[in-house]
Amino acid sequence: MTVVSSYMSSSEERVGEIQSLFRNVNEQIAEAADRFDVESARFYCECHDPACGERVDVPLDEYEKVRTKSTRFVHAPGHVERKFERVVARKRGYAVVEKFGHALTRIVRRLDPRSETA
Repeated sequence: MTVVSSYMSSSEERVGEIQSLFRNVNEQIAEAADRFDVESARFYCECHDPACGERVDVPLDEYEKVRTKSTRFVHAPGHVERKFERVVARKRGYAVVEKFGHALTRIVRRLDPRSETA
């Protein structure tokens, strides 16, 4: 059971969990693609919609650049929720977004599988 602190709304918690889940799946895709020595892979959109199943083609080197920051995610075009994220780069077929707001950034950092605290 997840306990939601007083400064974090349950919707922020849910958004962070959903996007982190998609990110974790994409981490496995990246690992497999790297083992097969391919240059790009089809990743899942990491937006806040749990029903989203869109895929985006991202070169592995670009995916690695996104993953250097726990608060950055890849999204299909048009899947940005401006209430809690901003576009930091538009690429062919996908966007790189960054979360903002203390509560949401804290949760996505905590759930980052590459994080020292994960």
